[in-house]
Amino acid sequence: MKEAIQNFPKQFAWAPKIENEDLLHQYSKFVVAGMGGSSLGADLLKVWNPLLDLVIHRDYGLPEIAEADLSRTLVIASSYSGNTEETLSAMETATEFGLAVAVVAAGGKLLAKAKELGLPYVELPADGIQPRMATGFSIKAILALLGMDEALKEIAAVAKLNTKPSEVAGKKLAEKLVGKVPVIYTSRVNMPVAYNWKIKFNETAKIPAFANRFPELNHNEMTGFDCAPKAKPIAENFHFIFLRDSEDHPRIGKRMAVTAKLYRDRGFGVEEIEMTGGNVWEKIFSSTLLADWTAFYLAEAYGADPENVPMVEELKKLIS
Repeated sequence: MKEAIQNFPKQFAWAPKIENEDLLHQYSKFVVAGMGGSSLGADLLKVWNPLLDLVIHRDYGLPEIAEADLSRTLVIASSYSGNTEETLSAMETATEFGLAVAVVAAGGKLLAKAKELGLPYVELPADGIQPRMATGFSIKAILALLGMDEALKEIAAVAKLNTKPSEVAGKKLAEKLVGKVPVIYTSRVNMPVAYNWKIKFNETAKIPAFANRFPELNHNEMTGFDCAPKAKPIAENFHFIFLRDSEDHPRIGKRMAVTAKLYRDRGFGVEEIEMTGGNVWEKIFSSTLLADWTAFYLAEAYGADPENVPMVEELKKLIS
């Protein structure tokens, strides 16, 4: 896992190749069907361009698509392993109804089916990493299928990111989080980044973690930490991470500052982390790299395996 984090920026030097590209047409709407780490890249596309008409589908089958939109919608089935049953279900449903389908996978049944049916596909490098660590490959493959050539040029800058500063900062943050349940807060636009943090804590550190966004949390969740003395033991193990962005609405920045003060006044640990970078891509992935290192060093502190997810594999066997 440590090597995977260190090498993560190199994924952005990879050039995705679309097979059967001539079958792709012009589309204005997109559905990315993927689960777990295989959908994280699509999530982050919404941070880069909130106007992008893209739905991330984490379920069997497909979401509801208006009849008028069927011909202008591209369904992208994304699964790093290529064997995710929900994603296979989405691809089968899309082909059954004659929708345009493309595939992103490193192998497995999904890639085999794409080749069999002659569908457009991008084969990801099979680097033996966990899907959550293949976000660079995934997002570049999806950008290629979306025809976003300029974005592919811009995102290449992430390949130059230095992972050492985030490793040092992640190790320090992990020390503060030992024995705590992380809760990651951010703005609506950056919620996919906060969700990435949550996933890394869950899968790498093997601990509970939660994420929410401003301003909605000020209208409900916040009050759950204004505990009566008898309820204090329930909440005292939570530790809050605020992901701040200078591009956020000024009122969101104000809400973050005030909420952080209110939490500190009530005895909770709060970390305020500024998202920085030369462009939006560097800002996104600098933050997710910090999450990776923090989760890695938490796993080390707890004696947990940071790589594998045995409970997921156990579930798959039990439902097969």
